Amino acid sequence: MAPGTRAPLFITAALLLHCAQTCGAIQWLGLTANGSAVGWNESQHCRLLDGLLPDQYQLCKRNLELMPTIVHAAAQTKLACQRTFSDMRWNCSSVQLAPDYAPDLMKGTREAAFVYALASAAVGHSISRACAAGELPTCSCGPVPAEVAGPNFRWGGCGDNLRYGLQLGAAFADAPMKFSKSGTQATKLMNLHNNAVGRQVLIDSLETRCKCHGVSGSCSVKTCWKGLQDLRDISEDLKSKYLAATKVIHRHMGIRKQLVPKELDIRPVRDVELVYMVSSPDYCNKNPKVGSYGTQDRLCNKTSVGSDSCHLMCCGRGYNVFAETVVERCQCKYHWCCYVTCKKCERTVERYVCK
Repeated sequence: MAPGTRAPLFITAALLLHCAQTCGAIQWLGLTANGSAVGWNESQHCRLLDGLLPDQYQLCKRNLELMPTIVHAAAQTKLACQRTFSDMRWNCSSVQLAPDYAPDLMKGTREAAFVYALASAAVGHSISRACAAGELPTCSCGPVPAEVAGPNFRWGGCGDNLRYGLQLGAAFADAPMKFSKSGTQATKLMNLHNNAVGRQVLIDSLETRCKCHGVSGSCSVKTCWKGLQDLRDISEDLKSKYLAATKVIHRHMGIRKQLVPKELDIRPVRDVELVYMVSSPDYCNKNPKVGSYGTQDRLCNKTSVGSDSCHLMCCGRGYNVFAETVVERCQCKYHWCCYVTCKKCERTVERYVCK
């Protein structure tokens, strides 16, 4: 079944029941289906949404003003995921089915680990920036940094309110695992861990930004504040952790059970590594039972040696070549003052598509 295709009602109900147990904290990505059309001025609006589990529904009722920001975070999560994995066999297309996820995100795969982490980072990111933009009545700019300002700069401006974003974002994203009775303890620990990894990458993305002041742009004095990197950069950092993710098992370490690396179970998992429990399909061939859409008809790069190469993307099946006419701007000229004129040129390029 292709992304965007709805399953029959009885299948959807079964998927949602299973997903509530295994992929609860990312069902809210389904808010993009109808969240933008909601007025968000009455608590009953929370009942109209796809993807909210009971604990998140209660948070929605208490924080109606926050919900447009969370809907935005859901849209940004999907966009960043697909952009980040556009050169991989798994290209994040299954996220578009939210909240009716394909099997690859209903199990503890490394793909699910990435989506959990990214979604957790995205909701904190959106709230932090919405505070700084004055879009939320319950928060404003981030606090003045504790670092002592230097001789040629001062703290000012309006920094992203990461503290508030982390607090509200964690409450929303973690609620299904912390308060719901559904799902195994191992699954909850895994999802909570990956959520925390996403938030740590968000914290690490906070950087100092400055604006210069002075005669003729001399920058004799700078006003600086703390701002978060774009979500696309955070997503790229998480992709690196996805590629190095650790397969874990749930076993006793001392007096209680913990997640430990399956191949090296003498240590607990590190706070900075994504973890998963179920091996992923290779995503080469279409197989709805495992959530694989296959790579047939996917574009590949003939000259690449990376994941987007025709050899890897096409799984050794080969590729077809076709010509495409591309229209581009060319022979551009700058005119004083101040505009540019260009002509339109056509050129033919070769495209390579997996068999």
